[in-house]
Amino acid sequence: MARELGVGIIGCGNISTTYFSLSPLFRGLKVLACSDLNMNAAELRAEEYGVKAQTLDELLANDELDIIVNLTIPDAHYAVSKRILEAGKHVYSEKPLVLSLSAGEELRRIAKEKGLSVGCAPDTFLGGSHQLARKFIEDGGIGRVTSGTCHVMSPGMEMWHPNPDFFFLPGGGPILDLGPYYIANLVNLIGPVKRVAALTSMASETRTITSQPRAGEVIPVRTPTNIHALMEFANGATVTLSASWDVWSHRHGNMELYGTDGSLYVPDPNFFGGKVEASGRDKNIAPLEAWVHPFGIDNQESPQGPRANYRTAGLADMAIAIIEGRDARCSLDRALHGVDVMTSILKSGETGEFVTLATTCTQPAALGIEEAHALLR
Repeated sequence: MARELGVGIIGCGNISTTYFSLSPLFRGLKVLACSDLNMNAAELRAEEYGVKAQTLDELLANDELDIIVNLTIPDAHYAVSKRILEAGKHVYSEKPLVLSLSAGEELRRIAKEKGLSVGCAPDTFLGGSHQLARKFIEDGGIGRVTSGTCHVMSPGMEMWHPNPDFFFLPGGGPILDLGPYYIANLVNLIGPVKRVAALTSMASETRTITSQPRAGEVIPVRTPTNIHALMEFANGATVTLSASWDVWSHRHGNMELYGTDGSLYVPDPNFFGGKVEASGRDKNIAPLEAWVHPFGIDNQESPQGPRANYRTAGLADMAIAIIEGRDARCSLDRALHGVDVMTSILKSGETGEFVTLATTCTQPAALGIEEAHALLR
């Protein structure tokens, strides 16, 4: 098989610039073409990054392309990914993979029938900080993980996003939008989830956009914006996840895991880097000894300062997995398990009952320093 796979991108909005600009860091893939319902957007990206702008039909028929990256809005993920598979191409989707378990199982059926692979973001759990946290756990740093807490809370998306409508409709909300980062990292650190329970609510049935260019416009809220979930993992650990767009400020840590011999403080799983801290039974909290992991090195400036950003690492790992015939870390099984967790949380919020998951998965292979370097050009 070829040692480099051709990549096409569907959806040329804000997130596409990340894939265009960071993909050259990685071996095993090369972005060659892009498409969008708005061909002006596709042509703009094509000119900016030196690729072809094509209609969707042209892109799906392009023999140079092996993998298509699906960057459409969440409600379109299933239909677009299905078309990609039916065209005989591998799929790598932005999160969430789909909005229902049945849709994901249909993608699995088609992929298996055609001998194709499906992968899905997020890939931030491959970051140097999160892989350091995993190594610390596996080395017995806090003993057996027994419990944990996760918090991702803010006032909402209408304050910065130019078109925030879909965030507040079915398929949106903080669980389906931000939950994938937390759930993927928890699976990376402690394995799959067994059952969930949740309480859900919304602070308001409408939101007023304060970002430009639609400042002052009122939009409806049709999905829970405040979720408090409890997850029981297959290994027996219990973790709470609070995800809300109804919180103006708070002092909770992003992710904390508690074990029989200590505690571990994990940085925001929305990002690749950050400080990892831990304590033993002495209760003295201190940073872990840093390691020079290539996906933990700052490579971008942000309003908050230098930041490590290696998005497309999951896509590159998938491309090389296809070439080498191994399991991809951002695999269909793990993405579908994440969908099961998130939709079961929302279902529990509606019914008031525990929900036992229909899926499971394995932990992804760890990505140490040598494995990470092997993904880079």
